[in-house]
Amino acid sequence: QVTLVESGGGLVQVGDSLRLSCAASGLTGRTYHMGWFRRAPGKEREFVAGISKLGISTSYADSVKGRFTVSRDNAKNTVYLQMNNLKPEDTAVYYCAADSESISTSTPLRRVDSWGEGTLVTVSS
Repeated sequence: QVTLVESGGGLVQVGDSLRLSCAASGLTGRTYHMGWFRRAPGKEREFVAGISKLGISTSYADSVKGRFTVSRDNAKNTVYLQMNNLKPEDTAVYYCAADSESISTSTPLRRVDSWGEGTLVTVSS
């Protein structure tokens, strides 16, 4: 069973940057498509970014395009989310996800194979 552990969340100011990490274990030699989702207070969980197995393809929610960058280091079994120019509306719990199929804005939440516990990002104005 794949286990995902997020880290790097915290309290930042508007315009600051933050990098989230997601360490994966239990992969048993497989490589997964990876992604980031978030759930803001009072809202549903939503897609943020996705990256293909080898990191060749990425996709982003419109709300974060140009500000967030997803990357991965398969040698370290780690996925990253670099978040720049943070805004108050980016405040949310950020979740890492792993799936055998590609992860994008059209991915149904129920289809995702594995989820992390989440890390809280708070952007203060």
